[in-house]
Amino acid sequence: MLDREGFRPNVGIILLNANNEVWWGKRVREHSWQFPQGGIKYGETPEQAMYRELEEEIGLRQEHVKIVGRTRDWLRYEVPDHFIKREVRGHYRGQKQIWFLLRMVARDNDVNLRLTDHPEFDAWRWHDYWVPLDVVIEFKRDVYQRALQELSRFLTWPPGGQERRQSSRYLRQPHERRGQGGPGNRQSGGPNTRVADVASKAIADAAGSSKLLLVTRDKE
Repeated sequence: MLDREGFRPNVGIILLNANNEVWWGKRVREHSWQFPQGGIKYGETPEQAMYRELEEEIGLRQEHVKIVGRTRDWLRYEVPDHFIKREVRGHYRGQKQIWFLLRMVARDNDVNLRLTDHPEFDAWRWHDYWVPLDVVIEFKRDVYQRALQELSRFLTWPPGGQERRQSSRYLRQPHERRGQGGPGNRQSGGPNTRVADVASKAIADAAGSSKLLLVTRDKE
């Protein structure tokens, strides 16, 4: 379903915990991190699509979250031609998104990345609100920056500011050897420095500062 300009309606989700840290997901078998997002189906409202994508991608239902805010209007990004299927080139230009800011009222272990047969993420962590835009695919960075900036007006920061320790959640791949994916094999991040003009932060080193949890897949 495309609009007249070739943009597909879509929703993006920024999920907060009690410390205003955001849910930050690692795409399956990729070294890229992003927020949950997905298309709006015919007949759905943006809010209905948001709840469906929330459950499909991270396993949380409507009762697990509270809506804090949403963007006033659509935020658009264009997709480069080499990412577009050949049969729709010339018609499809990209996504137009309504972004929702949610507060999680459930427990961390209510998150379930394996709810569907085709998961979007294989790892997740809580990250400071100003996520590192340099790890987001380039053509989405402007929309991420605009969404974070617009929705930040809904935040009330707890005493002590926004610097909090991160907590990572990981799924172990079925054939991964014991010891892989642990803190000793993590890549270290740079200093957790705020870049105010682009609302961006470097990835903090989870080793030594984050609790790591590995979850094995069920046998098929």
